[in-house]
Amino acid sequence: MPLIQPLLDGAYSTVTDGHGVFLVDSEGRRYLDGCSGAVTAGLGHGLEEIVEVMADQARRVAFSYRLQFRNQPAEDLAALLEELAPGDIRWTFFVNSGSEATETAQKMAVQYWREAGRPEKTVVLSRRLSYHGITLGALSLSGHHTRRSLFEPLLSPSAVVAPPYCYRCPLGLTYPDCHLACADDLQRHIDRLGGGTVAAFAAEPVIGAAGGAIVPPPGYFQRVREICDRNEVLLIADEVMTAMGRTGKMFAMEHWGVAPDLIALGKGVSAGYTPLAAALASDRLVQTIRAGSGVIMSGHTYSGNPLSCAVGLAVVRYVRKHELARRAADLGRGLGERLRALQARHPLVGDVRGLGLMWGLELVADPAACTPFSANARVTARLVAAAQERGLLIYPALTGADAGPGDAVIVAPPLTIGKDELDLLCDLLEQSLTALERTL
Repeated sequence: MPLIQPLLDGAYSTVTDGHGVFLVDSEGRRYLDGCSGAVTAGLGHGLEEIVEVMADQARRVAFSYRLQFRNQPAEDLAALLEELAPGDIRWTFFVNSGSEATETAQKMAVQYWREAGRPEKTVVLSRRLSYHGITLGALSLSGHHTRRSLFEPLLSPSAVVAPPYCYRCPLGLTYPDCHLACADDLQRHIDRLGGGTVAAFAAEPVIGAAGGAIVPPPGYFQRVREICDRNEVLLIADEVMTAMGRTGKMFAMEHWGVAPDLIALGKGVSAGYTPLAAALASDRLVQTIRAGSGVIMSGHTYSGNPLSCAVGLAVVRYVRKHELARRAADLGRGLGERLRALQARHPLVGDVRGLGLMWGLELVADPAACTPFSANARVTARLVAAAQERGLLIYPALTGADAGPGDAVIVAPPLTIGKDELDLLCDLLEQSLTALERTL
């Protein structure tokens, strides 16, 4: 049977090799991985240190079922994540993808309140501009227009809170005169629903696929934490795209000194070398369930398998040993300057935002009025294609006001990228923007 690709009639090159920040296809063409695949391959490709760990663990034991055995790689990785995580986050539940991680986190939040004697707290809120995964539970939390539209009858209307989108404020306000009205919109929806029914609020520290690397303004997450505490609402940080050094901190929430109650991890925790993700939970949450049913009602066949956990352990140790979070912060400052200089030369780029090595470019028809392109113009897809033709991979993102989606791309190279390679990335990106502008 033919393989189902994202676009059924799409023309895709066949990848054959990966070395450092480059991928090679079957025709011998080389591509600079300027977005780490799907903001995933944080260590680049073909890193021998990780490959050796994978081979060694596969020779020992590749799979064991979590209801029959513990395994040391899973135990060691959980202990390391406990050491690195903020606040009283101590417990780890391993899954296979970011979608499963966010879904597990919301299930744990609802279970916590049931076991705490508050079964009426069942609603998990999220923001209108957000993406938390493609499974039905994770998609219900997501405000990603395109990915929701086909399945609306199956989804709950959870994505209702205003995003912290200063470039195109959904509330029509301007920071700082807005006094963080987007954060206070969470309180408005809690009041609308009745405070006793809301179990948790889920948010990406930096809005990724649905926003094009939108960074909240100072004070936003501190206000959100206050609102959650005041209303007995758990805070879920979706760090699937941002954790493990991507934004210049091991966890992006560290930028604001805010500790969530639950964290969803994925992507960077295994750097793309194996499917692995995790839901991390506070000690308070797990001890409440431990004193009740004693069972976290979730799990998958491959949860916590020794092969994936051994690879994840090697990846996180590598990130820590080589101080890649600090490196991302240092390189990110230079990358941000280069991208803003590029913005000044290209009216197509309306906004540049980001942290560390995660940056977004919002593309607009009129920069003075922030006017988005028509969806029919397919500007994001055309820029991604123009870049790939020139040997650069960038990540397509959605963004825009509530009235409809807009265009954006994410630039997020591996944390191991060199300065010369970063210069090449920016040069290829500028060539791609120039080529697109000629067609517009």
